[in-house]
Amino acid sequence: MSMRLGIYASAVLFALVSIPAFAADDLGLPVAEPESVGMSSEKLDMLPKSLGAFVDKGQLPGFVTVVARDGKVVHFEAFGKRDVERELPMEKDTIFRMYSMTKPITGTAIMILVDEGKLKVTDEVSKYLPEFKEMTVLEVAEDGSTKIVPAQNAMTIKHLLTHTSGLIYGLFDGGPLGKMYDDAGINPDGASGVTLEAFSKAVAKMPLKVEPGSKWHYSVAMDVLGRVVEVVTGQRYGDFLEERIFEPLNMKDSGFQVPSDKADRFAANYGPQNGGMTLLEDPATSPYLKEPSLDSGGGGMVGTASDYLRFAQMLLNGGELDGVRIVSEAAVREMTTDHLGPEFGNAPLGTIGPFPFDGIGFGYTGAVVKKGMKQTIFGGEGEYSWGGYASTDFWIDKKEKIVGIVLTQLIPTGTYPTRIVMHNGTYAAITESYAAEKPGD
Repeated sequence: MSMRLGIYASAVLFALVSIPAFAADDLGLPVAEPESVGMSSEKLDMLPKSLGAFVDKGQLPGFVTVVARDGKVVHFEAFGKRDVERELPMEKDTIFRMYSMTKPITGTAIMILVDEGKLKVTDEVSKYLPEFKEMTVLEVAEDGSTKIVPAQNAMTIKHLLTHTSGLIYGLFDGGPLGKMYDDAGINPDGASGVTLEAFSKAVAKMPLKVEPGSKWHYSVAMDVLGRVVEVVTGQRYGDFLEERIFEPLNMKDSGFQVPSDKADRFAANYGPQNGGMTLLEDPATSPYLKEPSLDSGGGGMVGTASDYLRFAQMLLNGGELDGVRIVSEAAVREMTTDHLGPEFGNAPLGTIGPFPFDGIGFGYTGAVVKKGMKQTIFGGEGEYSWGGYASTDFWIDKKEKIVGIVLTQLIPTGTYPTRIVMHNGTYAAITESYAAEKPGD
């Protein structure tokens, strides 16, 4: 099975690689001493040591980690290996499979079109994709019997943005609908030979798991959104991203294919095996080296830490970076606001795994920690974040003005608590909290 898709599926000891001091040119953002923005150099220096424990044990190949505060980079490290078999070091310009970290970029693409008045989040999906006009729902009785009934609610763009459309990922649904997806080959894989148009039409033939707007389910929704962008703009989805997001933000290594002249920077991809690792995808023979048949808005992107930092910093800035506005402040507020009300419960994302998702809601194409939550596995109140299937993660914190990124390549995500280690270590380094309440507040 191809590993291009962000949701589908040797123990070696090695030392950390010494990395020289980084420069602004490495990231295209200002560089600052941590103390100048209320953080501790000593504590940030602990991040490679903490995450390096997984590397030393042969559980993970290596990492690139980045922390920025107030728009200034205060930590940027690469350590371990990007390719264990070839003994190639992890480097700061290593290219990673971003998998589901593609999703927030898809949300931004949709909001660009909203800003331009070319669509509304309240629009029915069928306005752009007629195949979604007459949808059905698969009802499953207690005895396991099923029946297909007409959907009562129309699916909207907002439902897709928030994973409340009723669509699913076949892999994450062990019931009859998941089997239907698998049997039909519903797979937004760029190596499948299927176009995004054909993929969208195949999805529309499947019944929904629930009525649109009634429950959160992780799904192929963002891939369908990529097709919406194609219909609205007349461009291939990847071309739109290149023109409107990647090029303006100088995300020079981002896309849906690794060009031949950059292949030497592409990381290997691993899976856990007997406490160590096993190679899942050799970068020298990866499907990512070929042009994909479709550009997966849910999980097909590749890129570097510096590229994704520029994207995340743009979001934290309210849609602008280096004088270039990508999307409006209002659009970013919509993206980074929880849209799952009390009717979805306190842990609506709990359908994707046995994790403590209490207090975590969802904005547009990314998680948002709900109001009143001081601490969750996704951080504190208002933090916006998402991760990828090969253990890549990012977050933005508007209160503390922080962007955090931790990238490695091991499937599945969550095998080791790399995001938690990175997040905890970053906040342990804060010496001056911008979010602290003042007397009288």
